[in-house]
Amino acid sequence: MRYAMAIDTKKCVGCSDCVVACQTENDVPIGYCKDWITETVEGTYPNLSIELRSERCNHCDNAPCVRCCPTGASQIVEGGIVITEEDLCIGCGACVESCPYEARFPHPTRGFADKCTFCVHRVVEGKNPACVEVCPTHCMYFGDLDDPNSDVSQVLKNRKHYTLAPEAGTAPQIYYLS
Repeated sequence: MRYAMAIDTKKCVGCSDCVVACQTENDVPIGYCKDWITETVEGTYPNLSIELRSERCNHCDNAPCVRCCPTGASQIVEGGIVITEEDLCIGCGACVESCPYEARFPHPTRGFADKCTFCVHRVVEGKNPACVEVCPTHCMYFGDLDDPNSDVSQVLKNRKHYTLAPEAGTAPQIYYLS
């Protein structure tokens, strides 16, 4: 089993429902977020193109945050989900600095490096992550890449896609449909 997410940049309208759902589902402190909306504008007026993307931890197969963690708090668990074991984290910030996606942050009150977990507590119950569940445009696809019939496998098979910062060699499991 290998979980992944695909996000359709043609459907995303930047509404931030995914951000709010994540904050609510995961009790994220005010002023912090485990996912966010990025707007990229290319070209010169009047020939502009705008891409909106929902970004988060990329749950990398070759995660630098896991490799650099001195206590083993950063781990890859079943399904390839990258998590932080709160009790093992000493808050050194090595994982925060090593992430090429800027997807980790020091939790302001609990003292550990926090990040998106694909809502693993929901996934183990057979549910989608909260962000996927609430998206009004249904631009997010989640599932097991090893299952050829999963939503994410189907959409990646049929659509052109890319990953962020491929040059980092992290093998991210977040794909953007273009």
